[in-house]
Amino acid sequence: MQVVIIGNGITGVTAARRLRQLKPDWRIQMVSAESDLFFSRPALMYLYLGHMGIKETQPYTAQSFDDLRIDRINARVTGVDTAKAQVLCQDREVLSYDKLLFATGSKPNKFGWPGQDLEGVSGFYSLQDLENLESNSQGLRRAVIVGGGLIGLEMAEMFRSRGISVTMLVREPSYWANIMPNVESGMINEVIREDDIDLRLGAELSEIVDDGKGHACAVICKDGERIECQVVGLTAGVSPNLSALADSAVATGRGVLVDRSFRTESPEVYAAGDCAEIVNPGEERNTIEQLWYTGKMHGELVARVMAGETLSYDRGIWFNSAKFIDLEWHTYGQVTCGLEEGQAGLPACLVWKHADGRHSFRLTHQDGKLLGVNAMGIRYRHRICERWLAESRDLDYVLDHLAEANFDPEFFRRYEGEIKGSLKEQLK
Repeated sequence: MQVVIIGNGITGVTAARRLRQLKPDWRIQMVSAESDLFFSRPALMYLYLGHMGIKETQPYTAQSFDDLRIDRINARVTGVDTAKAQVLCQDREVLSYDKLLFATGSKPNKFGWPGQDLEGVSGFYSLQDLENLESNSQGLRRAVIVGGGLIGLEMAEMFRSRGISVTMLVREPSYWANIMPNVESGMINEVIREDDIDLRLGAELSEIVDDGKGHACAVICKDGERIECQVVGLTAGVSPNLSALADSAVATGRGVLVDRSFRTESPEVYAAGDCAEIVNPGEERNTIEQLWYTGKMHGELVARVMAGETLSYDRGIWFNSAKFIDLEWHTYGQVTCGLEEGQAGLPACLVWKHADGRHSFRLTHQDGKLLGVNAMGIRYRHRICERWLAESRDLDYVLDHLAEANFDPEFFRRYEGEIKGSLKEQLK
């Protein structure tokens, strides 16, 4: 049995390693044009900052893949012929398969802006993007970053670490307003500005200006303002990378269309990770999950399905975490973006915010039962918050047991008493 996996990110590598455990005799080939070895994509920022070297981002050595008999092929896939069960690579090498997995990940969004392909314009998703940013950082005085996601903020922090001035253009009225409740989003705005980043809210890109030599020299906003710069970071989100599916018979929408076992409609063809679009029959919208931990879950499950098990994907209780400069965020369950106290049509919520603007805590609830937890500047244990949600704990129970979930380091100030008093007062 021959298996070809296109992509060697977290989903592809997880699938390959798990499949080898399940099927010791199968041949596994993993194809990627980006890098020879799997690396931790969230660590790209730390390579630029100088906190890590590339080898420190690679948990598996070449020898470990050799020991597992996982063949690594460094090539760009140019097409897939499902009728012949073949994968065509750029050098015209043809890989035959019995089972095929697309684990091609995401690509940065571009929206047809004039000048978006100039030198000095880059996303921040791949090793090649990192190399471009490094080469363009010599003598760099100002960078403009288009987009208000986590990658955009990481890029801003990278440039500021080298004393480079940064302007961020965020289309929304507040940073991450489509993800965060308004109180928490406002806190992040302040943290960004305190780091001397020029945050422009409600600002949109119109054009990237050519210096006459094919390099970016400025941006023009939709309100007509011109901002001089030498680098433009495009971080307006990502979308499924479907380049390997050009002219193939595999069905796609926004991503590769799959069922909850990550099967496509094409026989023995699967897709998982950022590139997969899970079809939800009877629902208005399909699901695309573009997180590190879900990519790993996808890889684990699709390997077992390819090996013959009957399984259906269930992500479980939603969680996420991130760090905005030095402000940590943890969220569990249902916390609706734009949510404010008493807003009609949304679950009820209780919110505490410290006067320092660096700590807040939110519970969402319905009929007195916990729906979600949002913590800024305070670390709450995943295992305990997930248990509260799974058990549909009432608010009194949660507030009485807050301290059990806190896992801030020793000697950090604890706010549970203050939070409990404030939120119980709001319940009256």
